[in-house]
Amino acid sequence: MTVTCAAEFNAICTTCVPAHDAGGKLWFRLKRGAPSYTSPMKLLIVEDSARLSAALTSDFRREGFAVDHAGDGQAALGQIEAHEYDLVILDLMLPRVSGLEVLRALRASRAPTRVLVLSARDQTEDRVAALNLGADDYLVKPFDLSELKARTLALLRRRYGETSGVLAHGELTLDTNARLATVRGSPLPLTPKEYALLETLLRHRGRSFTRVALFERLYDGLSEASDRVVEVIVSTLRTKLASAGIRELIETRRGFGYRVP
Repeated sequence: MTVTCAAEFNAICTTCVPAHDAGGKLWFRLKRGAPSYTSPMKLLIVEDSARLSAALTSDFRREGFAVDHAGDGQAALGQIEAHEYDLVILDLMLPRVSGLEVLRALRASRAPTRVLVLSARDQTEDRVAALNLGADDYLVKPFDLSELKARTLALLRRRYGETSGVLAHGELTLDTNARLATVRGSPLPLTPKEYALLETLLRHRGRSFTRVALFERLYDGLSEASDRVVEVIVSTLRTKLASAGIRELIETRRGFGYRVP
């Protein structure tokens, strides 16, 4: 049953509505009419607010992102050291280690990870300090979730040098903004994971991904699935591509993994 938005949550995000499932568990959904997205990208959300982190993590996962969460700066440093992330959504006022220190350590590692600072600090000097340390964007709380997602997608496109949001391979086209695959202009119906895997391989044409590497990009750290699920996704994706006339797009390189040449 949907309940009235809590004032504490609405002060942070203006496009989510808290709700309870049949068991009384609190969760969050988008307000009616808010846009949705999906992506094969791996995100780390660094936020100490349990309500906000639960809302963001749940929503990004529902939209197809692989998302991990860290509730303090020390945990964030451990996650960044253990995993490769496409983007970090970073609060500044964190327990144990500040957001600026996390940002400084990330940039010292020379990782190509994009960083979007999401903070209640709204002074010019705060934004300047974060941007000078290497943040790619800065969004002040309270914020609109649709704007956060739009900024997230823009940073991910920028990381891979994309401008139009379109990936093409012969008669196959992916619109990464609409999250739509088409063959000769006709929609190719894919599950979120099939689409995510295909976008990953097209975005990195020529690069081989092992089964484990693809699993890391498609699933978050809390997933109980085996990395062998990647073989199933590749198989069903190949079948759908073949039925649309696209054969032998995804190569298997024994000992190296999968790639689109």
